[in-house]
Amino acid sequence: MLRALSFVASFVAFQALWEAARNTWIERLWVHDLTVRSATALINLFTPQARATAEGTRIVAPGGGLNVMFGCEGTDVAFMLSAAFVVFSMPLRARLWGLATGLAWVLLLNQARILALFYAYRSDRALFELLHSTAAPLLMVVLTGLFFHLWLQRAATHSDRRPWTLTP
Repeated sequence: MLRALSFVASFVAFQALWEAARNTWIERLWVHDLTVRSATALINLFTPQARATAEGTRIVAPGGGLNVMFGCEGTDVAFMLSAAFVVFSMPLRARLWGLATGLAWVLLLNQARILALFYAYRSDRALFELLHSTAAPLLMVVLTGLFFHLWLQRAATHSDRRPWTLTP
């Protein structure tokens, strides 16, 4: 029960810190650069005819784009994962590697989600609504939870070894 309360408290603290970081360089780095600019670059790589441009929180393109609003940038899943790494017992090196790898995983998943939403919005608004409101957020949570579960198993398997490594 203490671990569950610690998880919730950590998650709430991360959310509060993120709220405090609104309109700062931290939000611009995560949303404008890591999310919107990189998604725009991927869109233009996959479909150059889309002619997408990044404008702050928006991906602008003829035929329709996206606005990555506060709460749609994947931070909630990143905070869920971070809170899990805070409260579960594992060697420090495993915790740090797991957190770094996990945040990269969340960014990757979120990029896939943004791309799917971009293309769905342009081709099928009903699919966009389903992806945006239900399927994509749920998939991100499940896949991130699976990542953490696998990491916990790996950390438990390697806890008797020093130093903790990524090799089998």
